[in-house]
Amino acid sequence: MPRRILQGVVTSDKNAQTVTVLVERRFTHPVLKKTVRLSKKYRAHDENNQFKVGDAVRIIECAPISKTKRWTVVTDQATA
Repeated sequence: MPRRILQGVVTSDKNAQTVTVLVERRFTHPVLKKTVRLSKKYRAHDENNQFKVGDAVRIIECAPISKTKRWTVVTDQATA
């Protein structure tokens, strides 16, 4: 099964080797025909603590690393 890749913005880097990434999803409401914005936070593994608050990053699904971490930071959007 393919692993999902999401893109978002780092909102917290206070934990060791962990960043919190806010991913926003936009879609058209089926009845109201209005654009709806939904956001969700994911905790992702950042091995070298290289990403800071405000960085745009991509995260990829992985095997569970801890109780809440199931994602790994792949790249920085500015370099990709």
